[in-house]
Amino acid sequence: MTQNAIEIRGLKKTYRGSKGEPEKHALKGIDLDIPAGSIFGLLGPNGAGKSTMINIMAGLVTKSAGSVNIWGFDQDQNPRQSRAAIGVMPQELNLDPFFSPRGALEVQAGLYGVPKSQRRSDEILEMIGLSDKAEAYARTLSGGMRRRLLLGKALVHHPQILVLDEPTAGVDIELRQMLWTNIRKLNRDRGMTIILTTHYLEEAEEMCDEIAIINHGELVARDSTRNLLGQIDRKTMVIDPMDRPETLPEIEGLSACRRDDGTLAFSYEASKITAEAVLEAVHSAGIRIRDVKTEQADLEDVFLSLTSSR
Repeated sequence: MTQNAIEIRGLKKTYRGSKGEPEKHALKGIDLDIPAGSIFGLLGPNGAGKSTMINIMAGLVTKSAGSVNIWGFDQDQNPRQSRAAIGVMPQELNLDPFFSPRGALEVQAGLYGVPKSQRRSDEILEMIGLSDKAEAYARTLSGGMRRRLLLGKALVHHPQILVLDEPTAGVDIELRQMLWTNIRKLNRDRGMTIILTTHYLEEAEEMCDEIAIINHGELVARDSTRNLLGQIDRKTMVIDPMDRPETLPEIEGLSACRRDDGTLAFSYEASKITAEAVLEAVHSAGIRIRDVKTEQADLEDVFLSLTSSR
């Protein structure tokens, strides 16, 4: 096994147009390595090509060109082995309403050829918090419980790689915390590689070691989360004033505003304005400082800077 869980080269997917419409190029020659044992974020706006890439990795969509290597297995040469190495928790709640959670896990394990002696249905049910619903019909489960069951189904064949497609979209805070506790545990205790797509950028910022951003079928960024955040030069100095000032200082390149909590926020580009210059402007305006702190750019700033102009 190499140091990469997944290696993608020149991946393209083109959908044929209908009734005279032009072809749609969903993926335009993606090259991407995903390190083994990492929690990797795959981000992009709606229609960027994320789901297409995931479905190709899972063997659900046929690529138009390129190569996909999963856990050391070329997808074209070893389709069964490459598919067995990956488990996918889809965004859609596609469950048979007449199966119980235990039954759904047993059927899924059977589809992957897992011998009965190696099945861990009860262990998985306990991990996802559905032991008490093991024999209930899936149609009686709440939306949150069904999402937990999707995670369980993705784990039945002991995959080395787990793909989570918008796993916390529309779920409550309690379920979100439960999901991430389990994901961190799988990554930490079993060394499982986790690939995450999410619209919650703060979630990706907190969870992911590395991130790739896709836009219009192209890879526009791929780096560690720390390095991506470091690409944004803009900082904000937040000052808690002793008294409410009548006016705020105005200097070129400095944007000032009052926040609802009474603090003053001064945004500036660190390469053009120093923190010392900001403080001098504040002092010159007669503002006495009770406390001061700085805020760095977040992943949303990076995401917008990389996708808005394309």
